[in-house]
This record gives sequence, structure tokens and C-alpha cells, in this order.
Amino acid sequence: MKSLVILLFSGLITGCRGNSSHSLPPKLLLVSFDGFRADYLQNYEFPHLQNFIKEGVLVEHVKNVFITKTFPNHYSIVTGLYEESHGIVANSMYDVVTKKHFSDLDDKDPFWWNEAVPIWVTNQLQENRSSAAAMWPGTDVPIHNTTPSYFMNYSSSVSFEERLNNITTWLINSNPPVTFATLYWEEPDASGHKYGPEDKENMYRVLKEIDDLIGELVHKLKVLGLWENLNVIITSDHGMTQCSKDRLINLDRCIDNSSYALIDLTPVAAVLPKINTTEVYNKLKVCSPHMNVYLKEDIPARFHYQHNNRIQPIILVADEGWTIVLNKSLPKLGDHGYDNSLSSMHPFLAAHGPAFHKGYKHNTINSVDIYPMMCHILGLKPRPNNGTFGHTKCLLVDQWCINLPEAVGIVIGALLVLTTLTGLIIIMQNRLSVPRPFSRLQLQEDDDDPLIE
Repeated sequence: MKSLVILLFSGLITGCRGNSSHSLPPKLLLVSFDGFRADYLQNYEFPHLQNFIKEGVLVEHVKNVFITKTFPNHYSIVTGLYEESHGIVANSMYDVVTKKHFSDLDDKDPFWWNEAVPIWVTNQLQENRSSAAAMWPGTDVPIHNTTPSYFMNYSSSVSFEERLNNITTWLINSNPPVTFATLYWEEPDASGHKYGPEDKENMYRVLKEIDDLIGELVHKLKVLGLWENLNVIITSDHGMTQCSKDRLINLDRCIDNSSYALIDLTPVAAVLPKINTTEVYNKLKVCSPHMNVYLKEDIPARFHYQHNNRIQPIILVADEGWTIVLNKSLPKLGDHGYDNSLSSMHPFLAAHGPAFHKGYKHNTINSVDIYPMMCHILGLKPRPNNGTFGHTKCLLVDQWCINLPEAVGIVIGALLVLTTLTGLIIIMQNRLSVPRPFSRLQLQEDDDDPLIE
């Protein structure tokens, strides 16, 4: 009976594992389409992306980190760290000690990036490996004195085709080989800001262009012979929500702007008071019912956004769809940066390649979980991080994955099998031990007096 149970479980384990042996060293391409909201997949048609998913895996929702902005989330993906840990806490930052400023237009100082080690640096420092990058935030900065062997200085004017051509050339021709590469594209984020995600007509056009680019990516990988051996992850940094001129929070109505400096604006505003912090806080606290105001020490623990000197003394967090302004104008029809528990802020993740299952769908992971998964695929020892590798095991062919409902089902099934077998054995034993009818009347060889003559 024990042998039967062991055989049952070993069969299940064997069925869940895949063959992970490959003759070529593992390679990984990480692609980000900025601002690709998860539910775009349900609301629009993506024939090329859906074909990619059918042959690979899909994570329907990726819970990103707070604040849900571009630079912080892209750095969390490649470090596995919350923003308070990796130091890129916003798209605009100020350091009170050094008096330095950071913005998405002035981001090349390693000072801002050196609080973490991104995966391309770890990969670059391995023997007989190199990294490559096309525009991913931070890849053109010498982080810990290291850049990828091949990278492009950021310029939004460079076409997707040129970025893709560079990446594929580096993947094919580099020595030592490029085993990790990143590719970044600004859409659909730019159009989401311009039109808002509820503008179906314009977003349909933009998202069709995105799908065509994914088709171009897959086609090029196939033509160059990279498709079967290259692991490809397609994901994003955040989603997008609709804004309105009827949902404005005007700080100028609440407090004199000479009493504070605004380091980062909407929808999470970073406030550096010039006068008494309590006075500024008390005025902002009653400014709008559609905005939460936190002293740094009171920021909710679930945001993991407190323990870093670059986080300012007061943080303002607008409700979804509300915009913090200094006048009455609405800067964008769509925006992101809001509470990371909102589904509108969540991106998705799709992946294909020898490391991944085919035709598998998963509900959710955290964006910080992507880093330990990538390290596993590449055979890299991950740096300390906030991710959980176990959350992504179900995506990978070389991992035994079992979720709670499946585990309960297996246990119940095993118990039923054991119960049935035990019952059958007991019944068989009882049948063998029951005395035969009239057995006491059977003659024995040593009987002297038979009953019937």
C-alpha cells in the first residue's frame, strides 16, 4: 500500500516537472511597454500578443510597487526591491544632504542608483557573460561603476525598430555572449496620458500599433533563429486611469506655496516644508476629502514607502482619478502613480521560451517577484530582495508547482485511494477467515467412526 502511494505522488511530481536541459546557455530578453494596463488585454484585440501567450505563460495582474511611476517600478523589476530599499522613490527626487536633484530628464548621476544592484550589473560581472540594453531606465548609468557591455543612451526619438535591431545584433554577435538584455518602449504610456485610457478610439489605434510591434519582435526572433532558445518576458511598469477637469485638488486654495517646496507632483506629491512641518501638514490635511495626507512616519506599512531619506516629510496621495495641481489646469487626461492596490495601476506579464510552460495562465504575482525568477533562469545568485521565488514557480518548467486547491485535491484523492484499498483488503481477509458451511461434518483420515455407513 505504501508503495502504491509513493508511486502515485512520484507520478504527479514527474508530470509537473519539465526537461530543463539545454545545450545553449540560458538567455533572457526583458521587454517593457510602458503604461500597459492589465485589462487592456480583455478590452482590446491583440492577435500577435495572444499568439505569444498561447505558446507561453500569462500572469493576468502584476501588483507593482508604490508609487506607481515609471522610474521606481522599472528599477523594482530589475532589483526585486521596494522603492524605499532601492532608492529610486519617484520620477523627481531631492536629497537634502547633497542638495542634489533627480528627474527623468536628469538621471545620469550614479548617486541615485547605487543603493541597489540591478540584474544587468550582476550578470555583467559574471565570467563569460555580458548584458545589453535598449533604453531601459538606468542602463545608461554606470551603476557601481558598471554599465552593460552594450547599451543605448536614452532618446525617445529612436524608433522601436532601431532598438530591436540593436538588441538582436548584440544577442547574436557579442563575445562574451549577451545572456541578459532589456528593451523599453514609451507606449502606450504616452498616449494614455494624452487621451486617457477611456478614449476607445485613440487607444484602439495605439494598442494595435503595440501589438504590431510584438508581432515584429517575434518575427525577427524567428528569422534570426533566436525564438526557440531565447526566454522572452513582456511586461510593464504600471497601468493608467482616467482623469478629469472635474476632479482637481488645487493646493493653492489651501496653503501659500511659499511655505513649502513641491519635489514631486501628482498623484503622489512629495512636500518639503520651508516652515514648521506640523503647520504645513495641518493645512494640507483639510485641503481635500479626495486626498490622503501623511507625515513620513505615518505612511501605511503596506506601501513599503517610508525608510529612505529621499522620501519627503509629507506625502500627499490623491484618490484614483483625482489630480493634484497648483492651478486650475488639468495637465493630463490619463495618469498613474496612485495606490498600488488599485487594479487600474496593475500591468500584466507574458513570457515565452524554454524556461516557461506553454499555455499556462496565472492570476497574480508581485513585480518584485520577477527579479528572483529572472536570476533563477539565468543561473545567477540573487542579491537580497523583497521578492518571493515561490510565487513564480508555476510559470517555470523546471519547478514543481502545486497550489492550495490542487494540494487539497491530491491529499483527498490519496486518502480516498488509501481508504478504498484498506476496505478491499479488510473485505478479502474477512472472506478468507469465514468458516465453510458444514466443515465440522467433513471426515478426517483418522476418524474411526464415520457417521454414515
